[in-house]
Amino acid sequence: MDCVDVCPVDCFYEGKNMLVIKPDECIDCGVCEPECPVDAIKADTEPESDKWLEINKKYSEIWPNISEKKDPPSDHKKYKDEQNKFEKYFKENL
Repeated sequence: MDCVDVCPVDCFYEGKNMLVIKPDECIDCGVCEPECPVDAIKADTEPESDKWLEINKKYSEIWPNISEKKDPPSDHKKYKDEQNKFEKYFKENL
């Protein structure tokens, strides 16, 4: 969660097993991108970004804001290079 720690506008929101960015709050400064160890933060101008933009919009309205870094789950490293994580693990948890 290093990305949360560097965000100047606190635009991250926390679900049970992922974070989302509230697009209307993000100022596109880019400081979070190199801090993400799993390379999950992508610009909304990249191909196929529409799906992620909608997910970020929806869940940033539901999930609580997170403004301080927390420890990642103890087993986070085993998921780093796994493919299709969203389809396998995503749940609409609050």
